[in-house]
Amino acid sequence: MTEDSDKEDDIAFSAEYALGLLTPVEARAFEARMAVDPELRVQYALWAEDFASITDDITPVDPPKAVYDALTTRLFPEEKQSWLQKLGLIPAILGGLVAALILLVATNQGLLNGPGVTGPVYSAEIAAEDQSLLVLATYVPAEAVLRIERTAGAAREGRALQLWLIAGENPPVSLGVLAEGEVSAVPIPETLLAALEGGVLAISDEPPGGSPTGLPTGDVLAVGPVVTL
Repeated sequence: MTEDSDKEDDIAFSAEYALGLLTPVEARAFEARMAVDPELRVQYALWAEDFASITDDITPVDPPKAVYDALTTRLFPEEKQSWLQKLGLIPAILGGLVAALILLVATNQGLLNGPGVTGPVYSAEIAAEDQSLLVLATYVPAEAVLRIERTAGAAREGRALQLWLIAGENPPVSLGVLAEGEVSAVPIPETLLAALEGGVLAISDEPPGGSPTGLPTGDVLAVGPVVTL
């Protein structure tokens, strides 16, 4: 072989290596040569850069959600976590069940079941583990609102408290930023009413105006299961 033909072979091998066309044996031999041949490394780098630039003018297109989900499930077959697990809320919920049961017994004595109540009444004690933040939430069917009473704690300076509803493995749904006052009312759309039963209410620390993403971005400060009275 002449020197020119050897150089042409190296150019071809570099291109085939960059495209992944060499057999495993050929690839290992080529890698061994590159380890001691700077010119060969440069040749490979040029091909790799040229091939990568081919897609520069192609507009990225997001895959359909079904395709994306199928690929991620196949490539990363990890057990799906519910939103409660992702946010680390399950231990807090278990701890809050005792408080919720106490609240259930107290309110089930007829305090909220007076005349005019035409549907189920839901209630939750949304509490931090150390009780530094404590919010009582009660859904009043006649008004279609959650009555909110904050009995302990407040938003951090320059921050806001945002209320979320979590139903099963569904992503959290924002119920809005809590008012600064201790007592307020949060309207509940009819479409969310079914999610209240057996759901979980949580409060997160967010920037003023609420989460910019539609999902909790700050610390989850308090959580409480919704019980039916």
